[in-house]
Amino acid sequence: MHLDLSQLTQLTPIFRELFKGYHISQRDAELYSQLSNLQDAYRALFRAMGFELVCDSRGFYYFVPEQMGAQVNKTAQRLALFTFILVEHLADQGRDPLAVLDGGTLGRDELPALLDKYRDLFVQAEVQTQEDLEEKVMRRLTQLGFAQEDNGIYRFLPPMHRFLDVCLAVQQDRDLAAVLHSDLPLPAPTLSEEPEEEPIISLTDDSADNEEAALARAIAEERIAEEQEAQA
Repeated sequence: MHLDLSQLTQLTPIFRELFKGYHISQRDAELYSQLSNLQDAYRALFRAMGFELVCDSRGFYYFVPEQMGAQVNKTAQRLALFTFILVEHLADQGRDPLAVLDGGTLGRDELPALLDKYRDLFVQAEVQTQEDLEEKVMRRLTQLGFAQEDNGIYRFLPPMHRFLDVCLAVQQDRDLAAVLHSDLPLPAPTLSEEPEEEPIISLTDDSADNEEAALARAIAEERIAEEQEAQA
């Protein structure tokens, strides 16, 4: 397949976001539109670079990490645990979990009650205070494209279906486990490995963004050149 890089006008920001573990959805209108229109070209390009681009039919894109067999990182575990807790909490309140996690909202003012109710589980994930919950869970959800925050209101985006899928699978396994009288661990989607305390790219450092953009384009162009030389 011949790749015309001149058509991939959003290559740098798309690669940069996917590389740091972000999930691109319709909220990111320009990036999502180009990925949708040139999906085959981007898949071929990223495959040549050693990355697998996944297009979920529910409307989002992400990279599959290279080390699929590696132990799931703490961020993924925390986000999966939070989703499972939230599903149970909403059901207890008589609210439809799917309606909330599929485009619905959760207020920051609801977090203290959630933390108190499931404190033992949160402690296992090293989340002990509301500040921990906001920093280690809610902030990571927004940074990775699973949610967006506006004036203390968190709106969940289509990529949350990755964790909803896990919850459904776990519930099925728990039903089976109840029959077998055994406990099963909570799995989680594998996210990109990155430092736990800081995002890969600063959200306020323009120079860092420029350096990452230049690096992303350089990598892409180098890999494509190597592929074309190999085919010559």
